[in-house]
Order: sequence, then structure tokens, then C-alpha cells
Amino acid sequence: MSKEEAGVRLVISDPKIGKTRQIEVDDKKIRPLIGNKIGDTVSGNPFGFPGYEFQITGGSDSDGVPMRFDVHGGVRKKILMSKGPGYHPKRRGLRRRKMVCGNLITEEMAQINLKVVTWGKKPLFEEKEEKAEKEEKKVLFPIKMD
Repeated sequence: MSKEEAGVRLVISDPKIGKTRQIEVDDKKIRPLIGNKIGDTVSGNPFGFPGYEFQITGGSDSDGVPMRFDVHGGVRKKILMSKGPGYHPKRRGLRRRKMVCGNLITEEMAQINLKVVTWGKKPLFEEKEEKAEKEEKKVLFPIKMD
């Protein structure tokens, strides 16, 4: 599947309730994000979330290479890492040279991670859907008392 077919995935996390939501967005709606860095805040209006503001916390490009906050620009670099996004050592003190993307959002990004900073009126997570799923589970597995 090519990048044109897939679009860009936004991973939106809500720290108040501790849930995450993934949505696929067209490349046209991502244009306001291009050129922003990790830590910048953006409006939720282009994505269909009026009143919300999101903070960019990271992401990855189409090859799965993670973004790194301390690599400047929209480039890929191999850096010596001891921890953090993209590398988790098995032992303390291990370091490894890994490929990472810079902290600038470019057209090559396939996933962008966002955190809610300002909440709007419409909820991000519908409670009705969760209740409907619980009711379906109850119907699927009824308990028989004999």
C-alpha cells in the first residue's frame, strides 16, 4: 500500500481519561501541521475537532523511523543513543547508533502523535459506543442459572 492510498494517521491521546484514539486523515488536512516541531500546539479545527488544541509529541515517517525531539530539522540522522524514542537498551550503559528523524514535521510523516491541551465541547471519546459494546457482550454470553 502506497502513502497516497493510506493517508496520515493521527494518534490523539487524552491525558484526563487516559485513552487514545487513532484517525486516518487526508494529506490535504495535514498541511497546517507541516513545518511545526515537537512541542508546538496546533488547532483541532482542520481535523474535525473544533475547540480542541493539541500538542505535538512525536511521530514516525513512512519507513517507521521515529521522530526525536533533540535532532533539529526534517532530516534523518544516525545518532548515538542510550535511551529514548527509537531505542530501549537491555542493559544499563549500552549505547547504539540508530536512525531517527528530526523534530520537524514533513510530508514523509506517516504517523503524528498528539496530546490534548485544550478541550472542546464535543467529546473525543463517545461513551455510547462503549456501552453498546458492553451490551453486545452481555447478549453474546448469557449466564444460565439452573
